[in-house]
Amino acid sequence: MLILTCPCCGIEADETELEPGGEAHLKRQGPGAADADFEAYLFQRSNPMGVHLERWRHAHGCGKWFLAARNTVTLEVYGTYPAQTKKPPQDIVRAIKKRVPGWEWQG
Repeated sequence: MLILTCPCCGIEADETELEPGGEAHLKRQGPGAADADFEAYLFQRSNPMGVHLERWRHAHGCGKWFLAARNTVTLEVYGTYPAQTKKPPQDIVRAIKKRVPGWEWQG
């Protein structure tokens, strides 16, 4: 079972208390964007085997959104951080690189 710590309220919550929100750190496309860019924003997502940065909502808790770094193959969680963060914090990047040498954030 997947267990994530909500960085907003500090509670360790299992997946039954959370709602997935898809890929994190997407570049949002506004009204002036080209049709192809807007289509890519809406429909094209990475689906990696391995490290993935995701959005989650603590639905049956504080209700706030947060981001998580985890491995989609092993379900290992590298850490969680607030949704307003523009890129993964250095401590999480270090934790990922320790377990997955050569990993680089593609943000």
